[in-house]
Amino acid sequence: MGATVDWLRTTTPGLLVLCGLAIAVLLIAIIKVKLEPFVALLLTGLLLALAAGLPVSEIVGTPLKAGESLLETGFGGILGHIAVIIGLGTVLGAILERSGGADVLTDKLLGVFGEKGAPIAMGLLGLIFGIPVFFDIGIFVLAPLVYVAAKRGGRSLVLYAMPMLAGLSMTHAFLPPHPGPVALGGLLGVSLGWLILMGFVCGIPGFIAAGIVWGSYIGKRVMVSVPEEFVPLEPEPADDPDGSGATAVITKSPPSVALIGGIIAIPLVLILGATFGYQLLDKDSTLLQVLTFFGTPAVALLITVLVAFYLLGIRRGSTVQELSTITAESLKPVGMVLLVVGAGAFFGKVISATGIGTALADTMSAAGLPIIVLAYLISCGLRIAQGSATVAIVTTGGIVAPLVAEQHYSQMAIALIAMSIAAGSIILSHVNDGGFWIIAKYFNMTVKQTLQTWTVLETILSVVSFAVAALLFSIV
Repeated sequence: MGATVDWLRTTTPGLLVLCGLAIAVLLIAIIKVKLEPFVALLLTGLLLALAAGLPVSEIVGTPLKAGESLLETGFGGILGHIAVIIGLGTVLGAILERSGGADVLTDKLLGVFGEKGAPIAMGLLGLIFGIPVFFDIGIFVLAPLVYVAAKRGGRSLVLYAMPMLAGLSMTHAFLPPHPGPVALGGLLGVSLGWLILMGFVCGIPGFIAAGIVWGSYIGKRVMVSVPEEFVPLEPEPADDPDGSGATAVITKSPPSVALIGGIIAIPLVLILGATFGYQLLDKDSTLLQVLTFFGTPAVALLITVLVAFYLLGIRRGSTVQELSTITAESLKPVGMVLLVVGAGAFFGKVISATGIGTALADTMSAAGLPIIVLAYLISCGLRIAQGSATVAIVTTGGIVAPLVAEQHYSQMAIALIAMSIAAGSIILSHVNDGGFWIIAKYFNMTVKQTLQTWTVLETILSVVSFAVAALLFSIV
């Protein structure tokens, strides 16, 4: 028995077996036992740390000092990086949603592309509105607009829904301030500026292939009618998560398209300015200091939220009380997201402390498997097995973070590895994914039709985006 324990804790094959067992326990806890991912990740991380023989003082600290423990540094390190960003991004999305921004974007895009180009307009709507808005909230808000386009066009709902869903999924997986990409920034040590740039570079080809090309193909072959009731479904998870019925809506005159687009662009421009200013300017220059301050993601988003509060709210007659109500409502679902990301970071911290990361690096080197392929395959496996993209991202990020740190890659190369993880996290959405059922319900599809349309769309988006990331990685 003692020899087996030593083999598990000290040899490369043993550590890999230990890692595999830990991931198996994690998946069983989530899939079979139905534990919340936050609880499952925390429990599995603690069990792995004990099984690997790490000292209790290293795992949880001592009764007098716990600040340097794996538990607190794992949670605190990542949450200190992402909590403010995700919170402010959520508030921004809520303000844009309640102000009628989605409606004005829809009218403008349909006016530009016309009836024949309505599916492309829906795709761009999802792509633009998906930047500041969570995936499921985007569906709740945009589904009625897709109904209108499908009703006017007289064709299958699938033709209009798939491009929009591809846009929402691409932004959710690849772009900050969404939880997955932001978490990867902290786990892998890459700036959000590079993640934004590579997110667009890798995600746009996937969006075109999955949303426009595949959406147009399958939309002509799977016929789904607009729901008979043809009324907006109540978005309880987004607007009324506690079931109290209390919501706040900015009901004044709709904003202009230019205003909505300008507000969405503010944080992207500020963050990218800081990222590339750091590459091009003298490190002691005043301009760089200014760019760095305003381009820090938390500061950039805070500025954007304040601008949105004024331009979309106060200037149009809303009160501070109404804006505060919207803010409070929008932040209610964020807590569980943060807990899952924190627990995933702790799990990854344990994996690093046990030496499993080094064991993976040795095995990868012996097999000749590039790190970007390894990251993609791990993320794919976790996504397919348990359904949550966020769990797949933070778990994979924790596993490969030590490998990335050892190789001293450039920021662009690390961003491409992050994109491969993000791409893997959305592959093959099926019945264990909550988003699968939301889409089936909102777009009037059977399980078979959802598998034919949405599942294939996600897989195409994943594979094409990963292919772009891998190609660029091989060059840089």
